[in-house]
Amino acid sequence: MTLLQGQAAIVTGAGGGIGRGHCLHLAQAGAAVVVNDIDLAAAAAVVAEIQAAGGRAVACGLSIAARDSAFELIATCVEAFGTVDILVNNAGNLRDRSFLRMSDDEFDAVWLVHVKGTFWCSQAAALRMRDSGRGGVIINTASGAHFGNVGQTNYSAAKGAIASMTYTWALELARYGIRVNAICPLGSTQMTATLNTGSAKQSLVSAAAAKYVDPTLNGPLVVFLCSAKAQGVSGQIFGSGAERIAHLVQPHYGKTLVRPGGWTVEAIGQYFSALEGEFGALGMLGQPYPFRGGVTAPMLEPEATPPKG
Repeated sequence: MTLLQGQAAIVTGAGGGIGRGHCLHLAQAGAAVVVNDIDLAAAAAVVAEIQAAGGRAVACGLSIAARDSAFELIATCVEAFGTVDILVNNAGNLRDRSFLRMSDDEFDAVWLVHVKGTFWCSQAAALRMRDSGRGGVIINTASGAHFGNVGQTNYSAAKGAIASMTYTWALELARYGIRVNAICPLGSTQMTATLNTGSAKQSLVSAAAAKYVDPTLNGPLVVFLCSAKAQGVSGQIFGSGAERIAHLVQPHYGKTLVRPGGWTVEAIGQYFSALEGEFGALGMLGQPYPFRGGVTAPMLEPEATPPKG
């Protein structure tokens, strides 16, 4: 397959799992690939796989968790292959903890890699794409966790930010021929293996997906979105992996109540039930709205507070 022949791609966090799958499929489609991972040995192993199959790839061990190294990563692609046409922001981490126990370090560690790393790499790549006049494609990695997921305040916030950046960049970068989309991938990886799946917490993956799911199955959608076949697709987010391709509908206003002259507290109380009927499933697992009976204090001992400093 030569859908991406002559193009140069970068995949972050590509030493294994979902990122490795992206690299293998991009290379199979004809792209030259920079395999980026802080585990350089793992990245080199993916490069060896690609080269053994007749593809072109180089390994890069730079961390995306700093602006300078993110920009250096894009420069590495240009140096190796002459240009950058595709960036897949796949690198990520987890620091799961309940909201009341989460520390600043646990929040910042996830925000730095997911949000700022995605921002830095994308800005560097988009500047190169703009200046080349060739345009390009950015694929971000979001997650259904941005719908809400117990024990993942940091991760959910980061993925929600990435979704919003995807929408914004698609609007800003279209004038330069740069398309921006995102996927919410599914696959069994080192990250999912660390999730707490006990009865006290929801899992990042549903019970139906708790069995092994081949992480490389996200690659075909990435190739499609990077190709000319998706020329009219930008600012969209898709669930991928296993047997699914799902379109995530962009957040939008639902039922709206209008009252001439504005609202009073009394009038809101009179008509608010019309909105309550719209309250649907809550959280990434789509559980039925759980608060119709009210949210009341259990009068139990509070959870421990995070350490200060």
